[in-house]
Amino acid sequence: MPIEIIFLILLALLFDFLNGFHDSANSIATVVSTRVLSPRLAVVWAAFFNFIAFLFFGLHVANTIGKGIIDITIIDKAIIFGALMGACGWNIITWYFGLPTSSSHALIGGLIGAALVKAGPKALVLGGVFKTVAFIFIAPVLGLILGSVIGVAVYWIFSRSAPTKVDHIFRKGQLVSAAFYSLGHGGNDAQKTMGIIASLLFSAGLSGKTFHIPLWVVISCYLSIALGTMFGGWRIVKTMGQKIAKLKPVDGFCAEVGAAITLFFSSALGIPVSTTHTITGSIMGIGSIKRLSAVHWGMAGTIVWAWILTIPCAAAISAAAYLLVGR
Repeated sequence: MPIEIIFLILLALLFDFLNGFHDSANSIATVVSTRVLSPRLAVVWAAFFNFIAFLFFGLHVANTIGKGIIDITIIDKAIIFGALMGACGWNIITWYFGLPTSSSHALIGGLIGAALVKAGPKALVLGGVFKTVAFIFIAPVLGLILGSVIGVAVYWIFSRSAPTKVDHIFRKGQLVSAAFYSLGHGGNDAQKTMGIIASLLFSAGLSGKTFHIPLWVVISCYLSIALGTMFGGWRIVKTMGQKIAKLKPVDGFCAEVGAAITLFFSSALGIPVSTTHTITGSIMGIGSIKRLSAVHWGMAGTIVWAWILTIPCAAAISAAAYLLVGR
């Protein structure tokens, strides 16, 4: 295997690591902020379920990223390099400022930026791009609705129970809900890097005549995202766990279940959604059923602006990186 291909695979796995590092807050923020688990135990718990997600999910999202965002026939080493630099660069910038943005959309923006520089708008697979952009709005709204509905149902079921009993039940329940959410996170997010590596191998003629995801790529990507989760992006944990809405164990349970359902649904459809958007919407949903003022809408607005800027900013960084090496 050529050295430049090995370098790009390692860069892709670095992105996957950063994805887990950046998005670990999504998996553990609620369970840490409610003090059900210590930060150290929480990241180990999340990392384990991130890794074993490959046992439960197909590769629909990986196929979408690999051949459903840009025309696979134009993909070359420079495009993959640009896409990964755009995604990694934006992840590091938003991590520094503690903003829970989407690693998924950063990667998609990276692909779009490099592809536009190389071949113009004809390089885009518009159906895949529109579907992904639509879920920037659909995923958090669906998470918000599910978080709210589950929260109302749980609060009604336990309305006559003593607060201490409810707290005791959902401290254990949050272990289950955090596990389900981490499965959904691994099942959707790790596949994006698989798609990138598989498209690189295909474009270089190293994986045969048909596009497919080799097993070693699957295992490597799940392992990388799990390791990233274990290191944890602590700046974002504080934003997710406390600055959007104050959470109790029952709230964390409802938010994680709502987000997990959204991720399972999206992964089954092969849609590369943002796990960040999903859990943020779900946290807003459970916070708003108490009272609208329970949600810190100013912080929520800042996060939404970061979401909107992710694809164009990652695309700009990617385009610059492509120009450095592609011409």
